[in-house]
Amino acid sequence: MTPAAPAIILGAVLLDLLLGDPRWLPHPVVGIGRFIAGAETVLRRTVRSERLGGVMLLIATVGGSAGAAWLLLRGAALLHPLAGDGAALVLAYTCLAARSLHGESKLVADALTRGDLPLARRRLSRIVGRDTDRLDAPEIWRAVVETVAENTSDGVIAPLLCLMVGGPVLGLAYKAVNTLDSMVGYNNDRYSRFGWASARFDDLANWLPARLTGLLMILAAPLFGLSLRSAWRIMRRDGRNHSSPNSGIPEAAAAGAIGIQLGGSNHYFGMPVVKPTIGDPLRPLTRDSWMGAVRLMYGAEGALVTAWLCGSAIH
Repeated sequence: MTPAAPAIILGAVLLDLLLGDPRWLPHPVVGIGRFIAGAETVLRRTVRSERLGGVMLLIATVGGSAGAAWLLLRGAALLHPLAGDGAALVLAYTCLAARSLHGESKLVADALTRGDLPLARRRLSRIVGRDTDRLDAPEIWRAVVETVAENTSDGVIAPLLCLMVGGPVLGLAYKAVNTLDSMVGYNNDRYSRFGWASARFDDLANWLPARLTGLLMILAAPLFGLSLRSAWRIMRRDGRNHSSPNSGIPEAAAAGAIGIQLGGSNHYFGMPVVKPTIGDPLRPLTRDSWMGAVRLMYGAEGALVTAWLCGSAIH
């Protein structure tokens, strides 16, 4: 694995900002998801130990994704160096999700702004794991802000870091880890043992990116008229108020910067789950709260890319 060239990183970010995730373009994550679903069926039938089966799924999915990316890049480079660069650019672009996250969350925000709660709930259900059928407007705003903040790490900063360190091969390996966690990383009867390895590995893979995301959000906050001081204070105070060792960090930074309170009561698969609160309710949860989270996402991405490009130029 070799780091992606600065031009590849910059090109991938620009492609993501311009195109997002068009439905007509085949996406590697779709293939990874299909592999996981098929491999889970096979492993559950053939491996008696659920934990061992889950470990085998993790190894096969991450190793297979990295291997497929390496073979594609190698094959394209053998055809022509420009083909290799083109393949690297496309693969790197598919690792990023800032425009997609913005677009999907905007669909929820637009429906809610129009007062169409049923539509907002349906659209929200596509991007969150919690039950959405009974949420009122403030709870929907809270959910969409939490999703944007958390996925700023998972969908933007973490894959960018992987591309900077190990190029598209490491980027696709990370996307495999992230997809595994979203599909089998649940702490319920079906996946508490089978998905244990994937969930724990996802926690490990996101430990550094989550904390870097929080710091980048803090630095970006003044650019959008948000509070750097409160973002830092709330991240330090409430960053651990989450069942995940990582998700609370960017959520707390965003909550502090915007002046809102996240966390609280949710329902998952019909069961109530009460989470500790994050932040102080200085402002109501509104469309402005969502826009603040989106701006922090782009600000964090821009800060990381700028710092990396400046570092690359110096070296």
